[in-house]
Amino acid sequence: MVETTKDTNEAKKPAAAIHVAPAPHLSSGSTSRRMMIDVLIALVPVAAVSLWIFQWYALKQIIVCVAGCVVAEAVFTAMRRRPIALGDCSAVVTGLILAFSMPGTAPWWVGAIGSAVAIGLGKVVFGGIGQNIFNPAMVGRAFVMVAFTKFLGAGGYVDIHAAADAITQATPMTAAFKAGEGFDLLKLLTGQTNGSLGETSAIACLLGGLYLCIRRTASWQIPAGAILGLLAAAGIDNLAHPAASWTALHHLFGGAFMLGAFFICTDPVTSPLTSKGKFIFGLIFGLLVMLIRLFTNYPEGVMFSVLLVNAITPLLNRWTVRKPLGWVAEARK
Repeated sequence: MVETTKDTNEAKKPAAAIHVAPAPHLSSGSTSRRMMIDVLIALVPVAAVSLWIFQWYALKQIIVCVAGCVVAEAVFTAMRRRPIALGDCSAVVTGLILAFSMPGTAPWWVGAIGSAVAIGLGKVVFGGIGQNIFNPAMVGRAFVMVAFTKFLGAGGYVDIHAAADAITQATPMTAAFKAGEGFDLLKLLTGQTNGSLGETSAIACLLGGLYLCIRRTASWQIPAGAILGLLAAAGIDNLAHPAASWTALHHLFGGAFMLGAFFICTDPVTSPLTSKGKFIFGLIFGLLVMLIRLFTNYPEGVMFSVLLVNAITPLLNRWTVRKPLGWVAEARK
């Protein structure tokens, strides 16, 4: 009698629910540490050109920003009473990207404050690696740009008493939008210009970016969409102003666009999950860069564009989610 009651009760239990989710279902086996090391390797050409052009100024910013991000990661993680795990190299990558987005003439304490904000407000406050909504390096860069305009505005890039010749001239973006001057494409490719440490050489950014795409650490759809979006908007502007000396290629190779398209937008945490979403993400980024360059008083738009597209990533994930196998649309009431 007891066994019969037990069997009856088990029969009344509801069947286990089957959860159907969209692809992908397989893991590539890639770890955060492996991906961060790939990014560090890809940034070697950018760092080499930066040290060649800006010399001590570049070395100072790299040391300050990397050390600042590592220390901030350790301090904020300890404050949350979590294990301090610096072995994933994410703090080092954040510090390098932040350093490459800064002018070499900025005081050391600007980089230190930017590093603390990048890790504290851009990463740890959301729960740590993999949880942040916005790219941490761009959060730190935006904070110091607003707080210390004197050192990060157009005039902050120029120092007539600097040892490096590049720092004694105006940046290509400032020359183009403030004075309407053209610029040698070869110099934009090789990096023999003034600007943020990592934005001057388009070739260095392209070499590192291709390495990331080949290694599948970065999704090729994002830079492809970004380049298409920028060239489309720049091409329309060239047709509207045929006499302008700043062409679509100048927009492509000038400023921090290549750095942003290959190294910042491709952050897997703050970019969409689906292939379609990634392409749309990059396309919107490229369009926003051009809109900011053409219709605002700010000669560069990469930082703002990255933060804006980061904000719409959850929407892109929802709009472009794949239909799972066996999915049937619910009938509307």
